[in-house]
Amino acid sequence: MKYGMNLLLWTGHVTAEHYPLLSQLKAAGFDGVEIPVFGGEPADYKPLRAELDKNGLKCTTVTILTAETNAVSPDPVIRKAAAEWLKKVVDINHVLGSETVCGPYHSAIGVFSGHGPTEDEKKRSADVLRQTAEHAKQAKLMMAIEYLNRFECYVLTTSAAAVELVGLVNHPNFRTMYDTFHAHIEEKSQAAAIRTVKPVLAHVHISENDRGTPGTGQVNWDAAFGTLAEIGYDGWMVIEAFGRALPDLAAATKVWRDLFPSPEDVYMKGLAFMKSRARA
Repeated sequence: MKYGMNLLLWTGHVTAEHYPLLSQLKAAGFDGVEIPVFGGEPADYKPLRAELDKNGLKCTTVTILTAETNAVSPDPVIRKAAAEWLKKVVDINHVLGSETVCGPYHSAIGVFSGHGPTEDEKKRSADVLRQTAEHAKQAKLMMAIEYLNRFECYVLTTSAAAVELVGLVNHPNFRTMYDTFHAHIEEKSQAAAIRTVKPVLAHVHISENDRGTPGTGQVNWDAAFGTLAEIGYDGWMVIEAFGRALPDLAAATKVWRDLFPSPEDVYMKGLAFMKSRARA
């Protein structure tokens, strides 16, 4: 198992001011970090790659689409922009030496149509993602698509839908991921959902039902960790927690109050929790 910490707890854009945090996370026992990739050019990430190497940290990344880069849009110009952005994300991942790019980049986050996804929208998304997956193949990068809950998107909200999308894309560098927070909202059972994604599972987010410190809330952790062990999952397990440090992200994730005493509480207790459950 490889243990990571999503840096969105602190920032949506990692700069030199965050470099001391990398050494702290390494000292805490993390194998890597999950880096937000929301803008910039590949060359902009070279200093961060050097800092990761200096600290002996691996990385994964997370990205999103916006209304201007919506893969399900009926406008071919917007879909082209989505493909171009995702290909740039692949190039950034290559610079970072990332193993996996995760996130809900099947469609624009927070953009709703007023109904469920249409077959045309699913096809449009799959077409954009297939192009990107072919680019990712050249960079030896795995794409792990994330399904969200119904309050954050409408295109992909269940494990079954995620598996369907993987089938539509039909590319070896395109799989799905599992997030305990979204599953807590949308699925009947953590165990059943994990078994559903088992054939195409490439990444896991460990996230409490309130987005606070893992192990302090209502997620059925026995079922989650037990089933991950049952299926033999041995990839990245990344803590994803959100606070109020970033106003835009707090607004997007609807975090209006403090969910934990400190970021240190999240990553120190969260890592100990993950390791103890994995051992058990």
